[in-house]
Amino acid sequence: MHTLINPALLAQLKDLPLVAKTVAQGFLYGMHTSIQRGNGMEFSQYRAYEPGDPLSTIDWKLFARSDRYFVREAERESNIQVWFLIDASASMLQQSSTSLKGAWHKLDYAKHLVATMSYLAQKQGDSVGLLGLSSDAAELVPAHSGYQHWQKAVLHLARLQPGTVFPSIDKIQQQLAKVREHGVVIMLSDFYANQDEIVGTLQQLQSPKTDVIGMQIISQDELSFAYKGRVHFEDRETKQRVTLSADAAKQAYLENFSNFNLGLHNRLQSIGINHHQVNIDEPMDKTLRQFLKVRAKSL
Repeated sequence: MHTLINPALLAQLKDLPLVAKTVAQGFLYGMHTSIQRGNGMEFSQYRAYEPGDPLSTIDWKLFARSDRYFVREAERESNIQVWFLIDASASMLQQSSTSLKGAWHKLDYAKHLVATMSYLAQKQGDSVGLLGLSSDAAELVPAHSGYQHWQKAVLHLARLQPGTVFPSIDKIQQQLAKVREHGVVIMLSDFYANQDEIVGTLQQLQSPKTDVIGMQIISQDELSFAYKGRVHFEDRETKQRVTLSADAAKQAYLENFSNFNLGLHNRLQSIGINHHQVNIDEPMDKTLRQFLKVRAKSL
């Protein structure tokens, strides 16, 4: 299976649109290769040819590789809006010790993931909207289709600055009202502080015509607690500090973190919100595949 170039390496280029396009095109190449190998993989940008489809919509290069007819659905109009809500609170500045120094934290990863997913969405004719959320501001880019709009949205995304905490629902009602029902809503957050506000925001956006997804951004450090000796921790939002022995705290931490994840998963599932964990220290392949499956269900 084709594996993406590590986005954290590409992020050093400091060019978010270029990184997103490079990762997305690498992913699409891998999907095309999967189809060529005949393993039954379906890519939502394509569908099987049906009688009556214009011959101009057939991907002849793909036919030459797979000996099967596929129609490029990217050339068809879509009524779907894909909204990306990004938690820009201070806790999203957590950086993994396995990442390149100074190059990659949760908010960085979320920005690159959103840029890549939105690129795939606009290639399929979807309208894409963004909403960056923190106590300092609610940055909204209305949902529109087309490559030029995607460039504008990614420019706003690159400029998104972190605030202190996630805003209360009453402060963002005006922005939430602009998120249209038919489509997909994806929240990218660590779900730490103000979890009630984050989940409440997602509940407000639920409807029979909308798939709502909570993407929990985590790091390998959180999963393994691979620290040694005495370690100093600071809550980025409250500024509270604690010093502890990593060896003595590890087992209790891992148990608490597991319970936190299970509780979050059950809470979201109980109200009909899909929950996915996204590890900033892993390539984006799995998450992009999940996104395309959800998007295909919304057609």
